Amino acid sequence: MAVQKSKVSPSRRNNRRAHDALKKSQYKECSNCGELTQSHHICRSCGTYGEREVIRMTPEEASE
Repeated sequence: MAVQKSKVSPSRRNNRRAHDALKKSQYKECSNCGELTQSHHICRSCGTYGEREVIRMTPEEASE
């Protein structure tokens, strides 16, 4: 079993954890409908990804 040689100071411990924070989600405007969507995700309002239609949406689904 591993045993440490000396105590790790709180400053050194916290510096090691400095990169563990979560980053905010990035949003962009859909090129088809102008709705805000997450990057690299299908648009929920029109069903497109980039310039391609991935999911065919009916008018009832688009209004939800």
